This record gives sequence, C-alpha cells and structure tokens, in this order.
Amino acid sequence: MVKLTDVATLAGVSASAASRVLSGDLTIRVSDATRQRVLAAARQLDYVPNHAGRSLRTSRTSTIALVVPDVTSAVFAELAKGADEEAASRGLAIVLGRAERVHEDHDWLRRMLGESRIDGVILQLPDGTDADELAAMVGRETPIVVINSSDDGPLSTIVLDDAAGIQAAVEHLRGLGHESLGLIGGLPGNPTAGRREAGYRSAMATAGLPVREEWITHLGYAGADGRAAVELLEQRGPLPTALVVANLNAALGVLAAIHARDLRVPADVSIVAMHDVWYADAIWPPITTVRMPLRELGTAAVTHVVDGRRAVTHTTISEPAPVLVVRQSTAAPR
Repeated sequence: MVKLTDVATLAGVSASAASRVLSGDLTIRVSDATRQRVLAAARQLDYVPNHAGRSLRTSRTSTIALVVPDVTSAVFAELAKGADEEAASRGLAIVLGRAERVHEDHDWLRRMLGESRIDGVILQLPDGTDADELAAMVGRETPIVVINSSDDGPLSTIVLDDAAGIQAAVEHLRGLGHESLGLIGGLPGNPTAGRREAGYRSAMATAGLPVREEWITHLGYAGADGRAAVELLEQRGPLPTALVVANLNAALGVLAAIHARDLRVPADVSIVAMHDVWYADAIWPPITTVRMPLRELGTAAVTHVVDGRRAVTHTTISEPAPVLVVRQSTAAPR
C-alpha cells in the first residue's frame, strides 16, 4: 500500500506538508508549484487518502458548496466548470445546491455549516435575499463568497463586469445603425439587473442616443418574462428596432413573442442577449450574445474561499473582457 510518506518523498516535501496539500488545507502557505508537485506525486503513485480518518481528525470534509439559483441552467455550466477545475487542482470537491433553499428553509445553510458538512460556500444570492441577514445567518467561521449578485456588503463578493457586457451590446447595435434601442431588464432590486441597466444608460449616453423609459422593462430573466416584456412594450407603443436583453433565457421568450406577432428577427427587430451558451446557436435565428467570463468567475470564487482567510473583499472580474458573439439575430435597421 502506498503511504503518505511515499508521496512526500517523491514530491520532495515533508509528510505534514503533503498531508495538508492533499487534504485541501485552507491555511497552508505553499507555492502553486509545490502544490502541483504533491498532487502529481499522488497521482503517479495512485495514492488513496483515508478520507474518513482524516475527517475525524480534522473535522473537515475537503468539500466546497456551489449554491446557485438554478442548478439545471446552462448559464451556470461554465461557472461550475471553472470552480470544479480550480477545486480539483487543490484536492477539493464541489457539491451543487439550490439557492432557493435559503428561502425555503432558513436554517439549511446554518445546519450545513454547523455540522461541518462543507468547508466553504460559493453562493449566488436568489432574488429577495438580504445580504446582512445572510451574514448573520452564516457567521464568520466558514469562508463564504457571494458571486454574480451584490457587489458590496458584509460578505465578500465577486461579480462580472455587467456594465461592460451591456456596453458591448449597445455599441454593436449602434454600429449597425440602430437609434431606437430598448432594454429587457431584470427584476427591480436585483443587483445584476441594476448594474446592467446602469451600463445600458451609460452606453446610450456615450453613443449619443436618447433613453426612452417606455422601452425599458423590469420583469425578470426567465423565458416567460421575456414574452411578457414584449407584450408590455407593445402596449406602450411601437417596438424599438433593437432590443438588448439582459439574460439569454429571457431572450428566448422575446424571440418567441416577436415571432408570434408575425414580425421577423432581425428584419423588424434585432436582438442581443447577455451570456452565451450552446442553445444561443441552436434556435432560429441564432442569437447574437455577449459572452461573459463565467469560468474565470468560478475559478476566482474557489481561490477566494481557499486563500482569502475570511478577509472581506469586493472584486469585479474585468479580465478577460466580455466578448461579442455575432449571429443572425442582428442586422441593420430598415
């Protein structure tokens, strides 16, 4: 049987250091090269640690919870991939959870933390969650970072550059010649919706275009919300020639609603949506999107949970920058 000392000898480190690296110890200070050397030695020797015994000794599980609003959403696939890759490189595992459980069972997260079933939490806040209340709920014993939600508050946060993403969409449509641009936004009070609307207003001002309040909706990110947004815009008057949709799921509803009115995309209305996942290219017409660095967000979240040592920080992922992916849902206006 391969022993821990065999791994340590091959990696050129002490048995203690090898043990702490392989257990995903959040406090050990070693270089990434040393960490990778230990992990490579363990793989080469096919070393299998005694997780049950280690958990009894350390009260740790080497598990990080990734809690998001919808675990089935393709939008979160790249996020989860980035988190999983970074966790695996540190000898940790990722488990998924639904953020709505925070509302359904207020003690769920506290129980998970109190029973030492997880060693850290990466959480995207569901709508209606108060960050101060959440901070009081989880305490300070377990590292936690809030992602893709609020960009301030009592807990550490990491967000995408939502304003830059929307700016890329507006610049693309303006470059095609559009002057009447509407925004299909998220719910009032949703932090990402607020940042995306602020980005839209700023980009419109930079482009020298007027913002017409009747062309802005605040109904949400689901497909049904996109349908309802088009209906609301139609009640207010003629549709703009282009729509910036703050979420790809809502854009599917927007597209369906426009087709139901015997209008054509992009001949009558051009559409650009935030986020780029596989089904953006699997419908007709394929939707022009803004690809956001979700994988990098997942990587940064795991890094903070492991290395942050509970310090409260607020970070925006600005590199790599959002990328416009042009497809057939946008064209010059008539």
